[in-house]
Amino acid sequence: MASSHLAGDVRDAAAKQTRRSIWSGTLAGVGLVAFTDETVFHQLLRWHHFYDKSTLAVGLVSDGLFHAGGLIVMVAGLFLLAGAHRRGGFVPKRWWGGLLLGAGPFQLLGLHQIRYHVTIWPYDLTWNLIAFIMILAGVLLMKGDAGIARSSLLRPDARPAV
Repeated sequence: MASSHLAGDVRDAAAKQTRRSIWSGTLAGVGLVAFTDETVFHQLLRWHHFYDKSTLAVGLVSDGLFHAGGLIVMVAGLFLLAGAHRRGGFVPKRWWGGLLLGAGPFQLLGLHQIRYHVTIWPYDLTWNLIAFIMILAGVLLMKGDAGIARSSLLRPDARPAV
């Protein structure tokens, strides 16, 4: 009886570590897409602002708030990643799946138009296809077996290989 209780505790701990890896990846994925959108489309190409239905000043403030929010989400995901590594429970396959599942749907939220004053359907089609590919790849990474990382990266108790 004690043996089955112990096995249940081990399964619960493994499930918690897997969830931590998934959430870490999901938050990192949202943060990564927000950062990419802000940097490439808002700043470098200047195709749009996060909020375009007002003045340029309002658009720039909305970009700053959007960038800050994306950074906070990314940092939260990286803290969860560090915690999973520290506990020795990082599950890379699930982390990558979470990253793709965080990044893909973010693109489908329709928060704002990618570009204005051009034929828009090629941009929307490309954006949505990339999102669906990320979601599909993320779902595939969530299936099947996935093990805990064996790397000593970020593990203070790890001993160097001899």
